[in-house]
Amino acid sequence: MNSDNEQAHQPSNLPDTPADAAAAASNSPLSGNDAVNLASEQSKSTAHRNIPPLDLGPLPIPDDTANLRQGPSLHDALLALLPLVGVWRGEGQATENGEQFNFGQQLIFSHDGEDYLSYESRIWRIDNEGNPTGPDQRETGFWRISEKDEIEAFFALSSGAVEIMYGQPFNERAWEVKSASTMVTERGPKNHGPGKRLYGLMPNNDLGWVDERSVGGGELTPHLSAQLKRIAG
Repeated sequence: MNSDNEQAHQPSNLPDTPADAAAAASNSPLSGNDAVNLASEQSKSTAHRNIPPLDLGPLPIPDDTANLRQGPSLHDALLALLPLVGVWRGEGQATENGEQFNFGQQLIFSHDGEDYLSYESRIWRIDNEGNPTGPDQRETGFWRISEKDEIEAFFALSSGAVEIMYGQPFNERAWEVKSASTMVTERGPKNHGPGKRLYGLMPNNDLGWVDERSVGGGELTPHLSAQLKRIAG
């Protein structure tokens, strides 16, 4: 690895993440027309795509959909979270137990017409050339938002932790949640401290997000961050 790459992966640079950029842009967001025009242009390649169905026969209830043009209508209570709905893929950086590594990620925000979003994340490690080297963390969970714009999200991690987070939108294109309660199994992560997450649509409509964690009761430090492109929805 050359010196430029080494510098790019130093912890001091990690806070300058896509989601941080999205939050910073909240002071000068895209105009409504610009955002609509950009989304319309991007949808030409993603509007016909959705979560791949399992060919197991139909259930007597609506299927999950990550495409607002297909399936049941989005519940009115979720309008403030509407831009998150979709299938997103990209790459990010992680700092875990003193180790730094790159990863790929698929993130799905979907719904079935009820007053919550289903959330699913799959992460796999990649090498410096972007080649996958094996699976890593998985998460599943749900998001809700109240009439007062209070976000309630909870996540179950494959590593053996369950976390409840609360927060609120920064604006129409950025959302922040913070830890309220965490439970860890006997074999789960011993240093999964409280944290916060920021999700935001960047000026190019990519989804940027960052997870910051407190280890040993210290200050929040970057743990995960990624920039994801919409591939369906």
